[in-house]
Amino acid sequence: MGHFLDSDFRRKLQPPDKLIDRSGIKEGMHVLEVGCGSGAFTTFVARTVGIKGEVYALDIQPGMLMQLKEKLSRPENRDLRNVKIIEGDAHNLPFDDNSFDLVYAITVLQEIPDKNRVLKEIKRVLKPGGILAVTEFLPDPDYPLKSTTIRLGEEAGLILDKVEGNFWHYTVRFKTQKK
Repeated sequence: MGHFLDSDFRRKLQPPDKLIDRSGIKEGMHVLEVGCGSGAFTTFVARTVGIKGEVYALDIQPGMLMQLKEKLSRPENRDLRNVKIIEGDAHNLPFDDNSFDLVYAITVLQEIPDKNRVLKEIKRVLKPGGILAVTEFLPDPDYPLKSTTIRLGEEAGLILDKVEGNFWHYTVRFKTQKK
């Protein structure tokens, strides 16, 4: 399964530019990727946020982070200096309050045991008016309906902002309350 998760075939089914656009990722943003795995989309996001932005790639599995490190050391990615690799648990994010403009999770939320706790942690590390983008894709064995993702976000106190995509592949975007 690991080869599929970080493959050109997957990126054909889930185009990075579409994911980035739906998520609201822009140049200069400081973003957190929860459950980055081997970095199927990390390098694309890093190029989008540019040299003034940063991507914190968080995963609980050291083996996945090692694969991401190897990917970043390849000649085509050596120019990327704005990716910080963090081994950590999404239930206890190792960041200060109000640290990020945007947090995104691609086919990850349903893998997490205590979703409500993680969503509250994400809300804590988002700046006021910050964005959480949750993308789901039907071949994932833990695929949730859009209504499930929306309910989880709203129960955690996030504000529904936008829903894009179709039944097979969607992104739900939430915002935090502006101060």
